[in-house]
Amino acid sequence: MFDILLYLYDNYLVADVHPDVETLSRKLVAVGFEADDVDRALDWLKVLEMLDPEAGASSGLGLRCYTAEEQRRLDPEGVGFLMHLENAGLLPGQAREWVIDQALALEDVEVPAEKIKWLTLLAISRLHGPDDAIWLEDLVRAGEDHTPTYH
Repeated sequence: MFDILLYLYDNYLVADVHPDVETLSRKLVAVGFEADDVDRALDWLKVLEMLDPEAGASSGLGLRCYTAEEQRRLDPEGVGFLMHLENAGLLPGQAREWVIDQALALEDVEVPAEKIKWLTLLAISRLHGPDDAIWLEDLVRAGEDHTPTYH
């Protein structure tokens, strides 16, 4: 399912193109993704729409205590990435919680930092628009064969 989300980001979300769910489902199946995985990914995207761009940055920096399960399953580098963006005022608390919830919903026993970073990219893209998330994409794709965006 995560591959579908990356495909959607690269082909639709960056361009700020939002085809209807039925069309998108057909296109994803035609590309070769399994129908069940497509349905799960599209349901997941509906949850992304719940992030409220009007909610703004978190009011004051508080301490987020992670549960035992969160500590066990979330890669410390990914948690550090979330904390860094939140402390910099770039990731509101509601978005941080959304990223954590979605990471824990993945089937991974331990969610790697790369997936946490991609989830964060999707959240920031939703909150601030794809143009404002380009700088973060460069950070997320740093380990890949990726040409950075020159601003």
